[in-house]
Amino acid sequence: MTKTPDILCIGSVLWDIIGRSASVMRQGSDVPGRITRLPGGVAMNIAMAVARFGLTPALLTAVGRDAEGEELVKACADMGMVTDHIYRSDDLPTDRYMAVEGANGLIAAIADAHSLEAAGDKILKPLTNGDFGTDVSPYQGKIALDGNLTRQLLDKIATSPAFAAADLRVAPASPGKAERLIPFLDHGRAMLYVNLEEAGILCQNTFSDAPKAAEALIKRGARRVIVTDGGKCAAEADATGTVIGTPPEVLVTRVTGAGDTFMAAHIAAEGDGASRQDALDRALTAAARYVSGDNAL
Repeated sequence: MTKTPDILCIGSVLWDIIGRSASVMRQGSDVPGRITRLPGGVAMNIAMAVARFGLTPALLTAVGRDAEGEELVKACADMGMVTDHIYRSDDLPTDRYMAVEGANGLIAAIADAHSLEAAGDKILKPLTNGDFGTDVSPYQGKIALDGNLTRQLLDKIATSPAFAAADLRVAPASPGKAERLIPFLDHGRAMLYVNLEEAGILCQNTFSDAPKAAEALIKRGARRVIVTDGGKCAAEADATGTVIGTPPEVLVTRVTGAGDTFMAAHIAAEGDGASRQDALDRALTAAARYVSGDNAL
């Protein structure tokens, strides 16, 4: 029997291939370290994080029917995720992400999410065919959406009746894809989770800190936004004002997935009835524990 999900996670679900070294790295570095392959992608990372908070996520994504895809879907199901609504393609390979991290953070990364982009709005059918909702009776629950989707599809989501009643939370996949979120500024439908660099790209400006960036995004049209700035203060803003929080100081051992953990922790905290300040503080603490290598939430 299929579980009833607490949140829909829409976007990239793929294999993360991550090389990590304890050494400080630069271009051309050749150092010892560890290479791992784990289920990843923005939507997947959020789903794994909300699952650790006791929520049941459903995945809306594209996964190939190749051997890597079969293994990935099984891994998702084994973690308690609802996988029944994943779009499975016979023609598209399962997507992958590759990154190299050193003691000084992310050195380089390549996201091969071409199959997700090629699948387009096929991944959204459960929101219109009655599985979760229709255009006439739209889904009213929580949705976590990642920016790996095409600008065209994100623009459609920003105006689609199928998303009109949802609690929609959106995060860019990377600074290079931040501009894809502009439709949500133009239509003011979603809550955005961005870092300082991404906020600057969306506003075509440079900001000295997260509070200034958050307030600028609200003026630009965002309904609600959180801006993070690594180990510096973060800000959550809407039309009523801004709250500020500072993450605890920790030794950084990994960075891939930290933003997704932050977003999931914030969603879970608000679901528990936390105040704006408490939800922000709890999310910052969860993200700090994650980058330190501590998964205790």
